[in-house]
Amino acid sequence: MLTSLPSTTTALGVAMVLVVVALVGWALQLMEAANQRKDFSLMLAGCMVCSAAVGLATVMVLTLSSPDRLEAHGLLPYPKSDSNGTEAGISLDAISLPWDGPLELHATR
Repeated sequence: MLTSLPSTTTALGVAMVLVVVALVGWALQLMEAANQRKDFSLMLAGCMVCSAAVGLATVMVLTLSSPDRLEAHGLLPYPKSDSNGTEAGISLDAISLPWDGPLELHATR
């Protein structure tokens, strides 16, 4: 499935995976140094670097495998249409939310 994506996207994905692996390795080194020195600030720094790696991995997965992106590359079928030519499914425009109306500010006395 990844072979039909453009080479720049594949290269970007591989580069991001390498960055995530490097961040996790750095986080583990920080946490090991924190354990040896009994230093809480190094442990906190290691946790922060690890959470940054998780965030980057999440963004990478969402970006490279979103349904719109896969549809554009022909990896997913386009949504089915009914007899009128409109897409099947639920439109969020039909949902009325309480905060969709005009904002009315009431003066209190």
